Amino acid sequence: MNSFLRWAGSKRKLLPVLLDLVPKDFERYVEPFAGSACLFFTLQPRRAVLGDINDELINAYREVRRSPKEVIDGLSELDPNKENYYRVRAINPSELNGPHRAARFIYLNRLCFNGLYRTNKRGEFNVPFGGYRCGPIPSDECLRLSAAFLRRASLISGSFERTLERTKTGDFVYLDPPYCIRSRRVFNEYSHFSFGADQLISLRQHLDRLDHMGVPFLVSYGLSREARELAKGFRYREVIVQRQIAGFSAKRRKNRELLITNY
Repeated sequence: MNSFLRWAGSKRKLLPVLLDLVPKDFERYVEPFAGSACLFFTLQPRRAVLGDINDELINAYREVRRSPKEVIDGLSELDPNKENYYRVRAINPSELNGPHRAARFIYLNRLCFNGLYRTNKRGEFNVPFGGYRCGPIPSDECLRLSAAFLRRASLISGSFERTLERTKTGDFVYLDPPYCIRSRRVFNEYSHFSFGADQLISLRQHLDRLDHMGVPFLVSYGLSREARELAKGFRYREVIVQRQIAGFSAKRRKNRELLITNY
């Protein structure tokens, strides 16, 4: 099953490779940088923990899980056109009830430029309209099925550290953090919180802790000095992935990615 969200940096096209690396047996799936959670929706684990620092994203997952009919009804009220996109974007989400706030998020996610999530300094979503090739609004059936799978998951709104503190023996952890690569400019503003050198150090410390606990993990990260630092002492392989952030699909290029595991 595909995720009902688009997401910049999503590993949807890398799923066949990721699936080959997922352990055959684990009790619970943990993903601290959930984004569109495409691997979660593909694996459909019996139990899961999904976390992300993006409050609007986690609210959307919570509302789809809890009230899919109300979210579907909210989406049905929103016409998918440019004029309405900017009207909906201007709405303060804090003024909406939970299902309508989730519907607004899903609507903007579907119609915005390249599935980006970017905010200004006031925390206001400011990604422009993406045109009419973004694909349809998620179907009612897709959202109902997504709700069923999300009921298997605990949802955490907060830093990746907060989610990783919940890990225990029997878990499998997949990490797809925003890139922080000094040698080139990359987009990593998925919220008004940054992911930088300090977070990379913390991430490496958590990888060491997971390894010490015997918890298997899989990390995907852009090939770079930073990726090799994360991978030091662990197994890794290099793969090629289609870059998702570009103005026109014809100009999207392929990037090298490092997949890091401790098993």
